[in-house]
Amino acid sequence: MSTFDHAGLIKDINANLAPLRQAQPEAMSGFAKLAQASMAEGAISAKHKELIALAIGISQRCSGCIGFHVKALIKLGCTRAELEEMLTVCVYMGGGPALMYASEALAAWEKMQPAQA
Repeated sequence: MSTFDHAGLIKDINANLAPLRQAQPEAMSGFAKLAQASMAEGAISAKHKELIALAIGISQRCSGCIGFHVKALIKLGCTRAELEEMLTVCVYMGGGPALMYASEALAAWEKMQPAQA
């Protein structure tokens, strides 16, 4: 399985963006508000919106997106079966490159799951 550290990547991205948030608070706040409004419960559930966002992250080959959206899906109670079913759609639509990032998403899922007691 992959040794890619998505939790560390998320931490690094947040740290690297901190100066931009300070330098451009209005723009960064606008992006945060857009994300919050877009991902809120509505006609489509927050979990389904996160599945869509992860699918787009995979299709765009964005490791940071994979990390952030896998983390959100775990928090929202997504099951591995739901994740895997969405990943098959990504592979169907995106071919081999999507399969490589599907593998990355599965590795992130495994590493970011809370420890089982």
